Amino acid sequence: RVHWTESRSAGSSTAYTQSYSDQVEFLSHRDTLLAPPDNGEVTILQAGRHEFPFTFQLPETLATSFEGKHGSVRYWVKAKLHRPWSTVKKVKKEFTVIDPIDINTPALLAPQAGAKEKIARAWYCNRGQVSVSAKIDRKGYTPGEVIPIFAEIDNCTNRVVVPKAAIIQTQTFVARGTKKQKKSVVTSIVGDSIAAGKRDVWHGRALKIPPVGPSILQCRIIQVEYSLKVCVDIPGTSKLLLELPLVIGTIPLHPFGSRTSSVSSQYSVALEWLSSIPEQPEAPPEYSAVVPSPEAEQSLAPPCRSELGAVLEGPFFAYIQEFRFRPPPLYSEIDPNPPADSIRPRCMTC
Repeated sequence: RVHWTESRSAGSSTAYTQSYSDQVEFLSHRDTLLAPPDNGEVTILQAGRHEFPFTFQLPETLATSFEGKHGSVRYWVKAKLHRPWSTVKKVKKEFTVIDPIDINTPALLAPQAGAKEKIARAWYCNRGQVSVSAKIDRKGYTPGEVIPIFAEIDNCTNRVVVPKAAIIQTQTFVARGTKKQKKSVVTSIVGDSIAAGKRDVWHGRALKIPPVGPSILQCRIIQVEYSLKVCVDIPGTSKLLLELPLVIGTIPLHPFGSRTSSVSSQYSVALEWLSSIPEQPEAPPEYSAVVPSPEAEQSLAPPCRSELGAVLEGPFFAYIQEFRFRPPPLYSEIDPNPPADSIRPRCMTC
């Protein structure tokens, strides 16, 4: 539902108020949980607690729940109890609906860019030109993400200017062919001051999206849109504004694109790294560059077939290991370093 009023004047003393309102019904479902029999008898419920479970299917196309200044999108379940010779008892419970918006679509993954310029004038005096160009990597984001802003601001005036960036939420209400808008700043950042005749470049200045409701684009009477505005404050004249559209979704960016995309498209994205492999692989280094010593070459050279004998019947790797490293000494019960006879054994009781 949407509703607002506007005051209008007709002449010097006469004034009247014009009212605008409209509503759209997305869902209307009714169930009878307990009905009286067809013979006209009354159904009696004994004293105590009685529960009547029920379910219903939500349509796939529903607008997200929303509370605005001039309108709202609300969903609720209402239960009624009819009793003979008594008033009807009612209870109402609201619930929230989130319309899924997947940003993993080509339209929302497309980069957004723009440029604007403005002549700074004060008292019919030309103070120079200010220009700004900005770019973001995609159109769709989800709350909690960071938008990297790439911008370039040229200050060709004789004044100090200040660049800023902000996310703007625009609520649009439509009734009887008339629109009513309300704009608010969701979040903003302020850049460094730019001296006269200087230039400043933003290399991915971070702007984090706070917890906000998703965009509402499919409702006839209520729309919630977002945009990124890069503005430059110019003393003595109006601001230079550059606006880039945004869509706040509910399904975050997937590393392999849209969850609804085909397997072939995901496979092609996963194999993009193969394009970075050169066609002609680099040649391996020379052996002499790795082992320059002649002695090392002789020690690592494989033995001749005549010298191996029966060793070739086993794995060649085992022979290489034995050839390169000396085997451990054989185990023996005889001490290879016996003590000298001139040393008198020490008495443990002394």
